[in-house]
Amino acid sequence: MSRTVLVVDDDARLRNRLCGFLRREGYDAHALPGGEALRGFLKDRPAHLVVLDLVMPGEDGLSLTRYLRENFTIGILILTGKGEPVDRIVGLEMGADDYLSKPFNLRELLARLRSISRRMDGAGTRAAAAGGGPSDASILAFDGCRLDIASRRLVGRDGIDIPLTGSEFNLLVALAGGSGRPMSRDRLLDAVGGRAWQPYDRSIDLHVSNLRKKLERDPKAPAIIKTIRGVGYAFSSPVESVA
Repeated sequence: MSRTVLVVDDDARLRNRLCGFLRREGYDAHALPGGEALRGFLKDRPAHLVVLDLVMPGEDGLSLTRYLRENFTIGILILTGKGEPVDRIVGLEMGADDYLSKPFNLRELLARLRSISRRMDGAGTRAAAAGGGPSDASILAFDGCRLDIASRRLVGRDGIDIPLTGSEFNLLVALAGGSGRPMSRDRLLDAVGGRAWQPYDRSIDLHVSNLRKKLERDPKAPAIIKTIRGVGYAFSSPVESVA
């Protein structure tokens, strides 16, 4: 069954070109001009992936990213034509899985979409392997929280589900499965996105920051995910394999 991909961009020529390319690659691609069309589509049909322009008239890509992340389990690739890295950073903070700057190569866009799909479908096995932890463990418990790898759910101390992006989920599995060992950004980025870390790439730092806001009792004084200066990060809370 083909994956449904929504291409949301106010540039009709670009969105139609992307949809034509993705259909040739086996995707069920739909071209949408903006937020209203996106919301209308998702009322009636599910989608697996969204390619979302960051700057559009009316509701912009950041607002739509927040809406998608709060209401759907869906992979989000944002497109930006701006050169300032702050645009990409804010997009990742809002919950996007990856970003791509215009102009871009169509094969790179395809590779990034496939990478997001693998992360969503992997149920944490790649992340667990990267962390060195037991990839066959189905539930990991730490600091009153429970991470269900099979169902990709994180249940907080109060018993309420904590929503995670696909990248945050895989990063958490990698860290929790690391047995407290320091893990480099390169290794974590491989677990999260299957691509090598580049200098000035802040995506892992941003995902860690978002996880801390969701997990830590005091995100400004993190006790679960520790920063290891000059190396990366380590999971400092004891982890128990429940099942």
